[in-house]
Amino acid sequence: MADAITVSAPVSGTDKTLELTTGVLAPQSQGAVVARIGNTQALVTANGASFTREGIDFFPLTVDVEEKMYAVGKIPGSFFRREGRPADQAVLTCRLIDRPLRPSFGAGYRNETQVVSTILGADQVNPHDVISITGASAALMLSGLPFDGPLGAVRLAYSTDGEWIPHPTYQEIDESTFQLVVAGRSVGDGDDVAIMMVEGNGTEKAWSYYSAGAPKVTEAVIAEGLERCKVWIGEAIALQRELVAEAGVRPALDFEAQLDYDDTVLEAVSAYRDDVLTANTVKDKAERNDATTGLRDRILGDLDADGAPLAGRGKEIRNAIRAVTKKVIRERLVNEGVRMDGRGPRDLRPVTAQVGVIPTAHGTGLFQRGETQVLNVLTLGMPRMDQMLDTLGIETKKRYMHHYNMPPYSNGETGRIGGTKRREVGHGMLAERALLPVVPSLLEWPYALRLVSEVLSSNGSTSMGSVCSSSLSLMDGGVPIKAPVAGIAMGLIKEGDQFITLTDILGAEDAFGDMDFKIAGTEDFITALQLDTKIDGLPADVLAGALDQAREARLAILEVMNATIPAARADVGETAPKMISFEIPIDKIGEVIGPKGKVINAIQAETGADISVDDDGTVGTVAIGSSDRGAVAEAERQIKLILDPPTADVGAVYTGRVVNITKFGAFVNILPGRDGLVHISKLGGGKRIDRVEDVVSLGDELEVRVDDVDPNGKVSLTPADQPVEEAKPKSDRGDRGDRGGRDGGGRDGGRDRDRGPRRESSSSSASSDAAPVAEVVSFEDSFDAEVAAEFGDLGPAGDDRRGGSGPPGGGDRDGGRRRRRR
Repeated sequence: MADAITVSAPVSGTDKTLELTTGVLAPQSQGAVVARIGNTQALVTANGASFTREGIDFFPLTVDVEEKMYAVGKIPGSFFRREGRPADQAVLTCRLIDRPLRPSFGAGYRNETQVVSTILGADQVNPHDVISITGASAALMLSGLPFDGPLGAVRLAYSTDGEWIPHPTYQEIDESTFQLVVAGRSVGDGDDVAIMMVEGNGTEKAWSYYSAGAPKVTEAVIAEGLERCKVWIGEAIALQRELVAEAGVRPALDFEAQLDYDDTVLEAVSAYRDDVLTANTVKDKAERNDATTGLRDRILGDLDADGAPLAGRGKEIRNAIRAVTKKVIRERLVNEGVRMDGRGPRDLRPVTAQVGVIPTAHGTGLFQRGETQVLNVLTLGMPRMDQMLDTLGIETKKRYMHHYNMPPYSNGETGRIGGTKRREVGHGMLAERALLPVVPSLLEWPYALRLVSEVLSSNGSTSMGSVCSSSLSLMDGGVPIKAPVAGIAMGLIKEGDQFITLTDILGAEDAFGDMDFKIAGTEDFITALQLDTKIDGLPADVLAGALDQAREARLAILEVMNATIPAARADVGETAPKMISFEIPIDKIGEVIGPKGKVINAIQAETGADISVDDDGTVGTVAIGSSDRGAVAEAERQIKLILDPPTADVGAVYTGRVVNITKFGAFVNILPGRDGLVHISKLGGGKRIDRVEDVVSLGDELEVRVDDVDPNGKVSLTPADQPVEEAKPKSDRGDRGDRGGRDGGGRDGGRDRDRGPRRESSSSSASSDAAPVAEVVSFEDSFDAEVAAEFGDLGPAGDDRRGGSGPPGGGDRDGGRRRRRR
């Protein structure tokens, strides 16, 4: 085994160390690096094919994240007990790695390339996604592939004190109001860092921290964080350079750059420049697509037909048309300040909003901005409908879920509708995080929430349309969110030293532009953002201007939304479950649930309400839900009676239900939270019975009378159809319930177990003038008399009654009698 080459450096402002190691694991990989911080470590490998697949017209880069459950000492929770499809968090990490890597490869490089991050260890203190980005960059630097790196990455958490914390732990993130993940690379001769990718969102507790006085995350705070992050990105870049210097680099891959077209094709297509400009200034997307498609077919007919000058080169002609289109759109914007649909750089497309679209849904919101239309549907459920998480993080479940779907018809196309794609996971999670800071807590709102965004029409930023429609459907469903949230996508065109920021970009402007910047927030603060750039860095003043311009558009959208529904409805809709929740002492949970769930199941069966009980280790929470408010109220009443049960009155008659059966009697529930015991000796109507089940069954209704309530609250019951017995002094032998509970001492028929059969005392009659002697009732004596009458004398009641087998006092009394009967 080769020797390891390890480099490490402290993380400024923390007690942590970032470490990179190569040379031991995955020796046949072109590049392999173990990135580590704390006890969290990821093996990241990078490999590229030595040839280009014929006919490929895109860069086939694949990024995979393998979250191994052994990394955190867990056996996978799936049926097969092995890792299955990637969890949403793993998909998001794949996208985090891919986004800064993809634009960092050499021009024309189209060899198949794969980056795999295998999480070897997860200490559940330090997240693994950021070190995976740095590890991927380091592995590519060693691989010899045409990678324009190195890249660095850092996560920042904004504390309640207004400080940015680098590489925060899970606990520090939870205690902050906002988090940012930023990736960048060095540019120029100095140590300046160009921001390439940003992902950020407010935390679940952000609103409570803001309410307590924590500084809000505004546009200025975000701009400050993006500037501060350059320090730690620079440290990660410097460490990779040190690793490359010590380990060396594989020989550079000799690849053939793939050209989309040559100068001859571009020159021929450029002759149609004016026609391209005219076709791309049609405002309506469908009409514009018809115009550009017609023009493309005409150009192909002129240049690619049989005998034409460029016959057989149709693919190059199509690529050249795209290049000319991009050029004329950007030039018109820079020179005239006019966009392809006729808007100015700061103009927002028409915005409309509607709620209550689907009457059977718990809440709906329909949002449209230009030709982008998103329908969001809210479903409310019981807390047990939370999503269980089987990941390497510290979260085990979540109650607020957002799912995003974009079918082919949203673009007027055909295509396969199948499983959830990575893009849909990413867009859905972005919208989910944008709303997370304003969703009420479990104690404030006991429901589980699922939002589904259906993209019905797409032309620019459907993810931000999902944010707006989600906010509408939540308020329509009566969810008391803290504030409405809106989102907007910003674009950028850079020509020379000139930067033009675009509000509410179209799909084509996203493809032809240099930046995609999505920002969501309330009127007062930012809740989520996502930034991808295709240029080497974003000047601070340009970034600040883009943030302010986005806020202007966000406020305009919020104005339309507020006019549609100014606040959450006072109550949930008719079709939604009505639910309440309240806390209970943790030691009362068992009483509410009952043995094997009998109590809670009985309440649910009687009321029709749906009840769930949960705890956090210190306090229990009961949630009750039903479409009928009366059922909720009745279930709540019964549970609170269990928590503070009423007292049974001695002599009172109750109609109860048998809730448990033991060998010595039946327990009957006579009041909420109050059970009593009907002893087996009282169930036979004066006759001896062998089994309680011969008389009563679980669930039977039984009218009983309260005989006694002892100081500990234990209730003794008698069937109400039996006569009231006079009070008898308690036996000085103590409670014999553990031996059958018979009056007079269990199965021995009143005999003293040490002294043999009981005999009448010769002095009993002489003492008749003294205190009265309690009457002793023995079912054993009665049973023996019945047997003697039928079978004759069976002998004395000593050891011979057991058939003479075994030692004295041994064997089974009933079994011995059965043998004699044979």
